[in-house]
Amino acid sequence: MSSVDPAPLPATGPTGLLLTGGGARAAYQVGVLEAIADLRRAAGVEGHPFPIITGTSAGAINAAALACGADDFDATVRDIADVWQSFRTDQVYRADSLSRLDAPGRWHMLFGLASLFARWRREQPRSLLDNAPLADLLKRLVPLDRLPGLMAAGHVQALAVTASSYSSGEHFTFYESALPMEPWVRSQRIAVPGRITHDHLLASSAIPFVFPATGIAMNAHTEYFGDGSMRQSAPIASAIHLGAARVLVVGAGRLSEPRAEPGPNKLTGYPTLAQIAGHALSSIFLDALAVDVERLRRINQTLALIPPEALRNTHLRPVELLVISPSERIDVIASRHVGALPGAVRRMLGGHAAPAVGAMQSSAFASYLLFDTGFTRELMALGRADTLSRRAEVLRFFGWPAA
Repeated sequence: MSSVDPAPLPATGPTGLLLTGGGARAAYQVGVLEAIADLRRAAGVEGHPFPIITGTSAGAINAAALACGADDFDATVRDIADVWQSFRTDQVYRADSLSRLDAPGRWHMLFGLASLFARWRREQPRSLLDNAPLADLLKRLVPLDRLPGLMAAGHVQALAVTASSYSSGEHFTFYESALPMEPWVRSQRIAVPGRITHDHLLASSAIPFVFPATGIAMNAHTEYFGDGSMRQSAPIASAIHLGAARVLVVGAGRLSEPRAEPGPNKLTGYPTLAQIAGHALSSIFLDALAVDVERLRRINQTLALIPPEALRNTHLRPVELLVISPSERIDVIASRHVGALPGAVRRMLGGHAAPAVGAMQSSAFASYLLFDTGFTRELMALGRADTLSRRAEVLRFFGWPAA
């Protein structure tokens, strides 16, 4: 890591926060927020550090919860952390449709599969898992009715969450702001102002195939939405459109993965369905962010070459960026906790393999579904440690003095 100047930067505009998607991986974000709360207190700084908050998928839920407690940042972070560190799978989803697979023995397994397929053909289920418990959790965790009052009092300027429309193929950013803001339209990206609801959060976090789509009224019709990470070509853009001069991005996976070396973490042979699903979800949740970060840094480098007087005559401006992402592979961490998944989900992921091999093969996919205290607490600890290891950068980014 390159050295940084610990001297605070002068505030140049609102600070934005982007919390990305990743299902249970979003526990990492909570550890980052805990560390930021600690650094803020030590610096003796008052007020909410993020006037502009944006989120995608599970990050949209964390973002909305943070915005709805903008009048007390520390207490809100503690409340969010309490939920994540005591998570149980049944608080997020039910595996009723897979229950036939939760039977030991090869013949029971074959019977379960045949019965499951017959049931699916008859009932036409909408997803592998039922996320109805998550809807109940959101009502307690995210009091969206507080948001207009908090905006009117100046505690937060804007909240935005993203979702992808299965109906139109467009990617939508739904935003609520303290002041009227002109919506933006880009190629396959549309911004829609209005009140954020729990349906928007369910839609944004609906992992494709895994959770059902959510219907949202759009003018005179209803469109059905899934996870906001799908077709999200510019994750950082919404924070910039909403006026952020600098953006803290918290990822849910390493932006550049090292090549896997031969050994227990190197998977060989024909890929399992779980491997393929994990690879597909990683491309949905992780790849677009890495590309967008690289693009924004390249734009900033280009703008730095333009004379200041010429730059003042344009609408272009550099956006300061701080990216905090896991220093360890989350799928490797998940492999230590796969056994905590419901039995039916483990069998779907290939639990018939040898324990060590099966855990590694299914760990990438499992990492999105592991709403278990062992896994979430380990990710929170990693997020906290990664942030505190970059203390000087964080202080400089916010313009906070060293304690």
